[in-house]
Amino acid sequence: MQQTEATHDSTIEDIHRTRRRIAEKFGGNLLAMIEDARQRQESSGHSMWRPHPPKPAAQPKGSARKATRK
Repeated sequence: MQQTEATHDSTIEDIHRTRRRIAEKFGGNLLAMIEDARQRQESSGHSMWRPHPPKPAAQPKGSARKATRK
């Protein structure tokens, strides 16, 4: 499906309109917006993708400096 410029513009305008509405609802408080989104996600009942924590980077043997005591 190929988007026309008018369709693209109306989609972008809709995104901006929604962003402004949300910002006004929370007085521009980003932390309040995030908390609200988190609560809505949890109460939705939809499964959430949660990435595994990254594995620590492997270090070459002998690269760690030994601590010296004084």
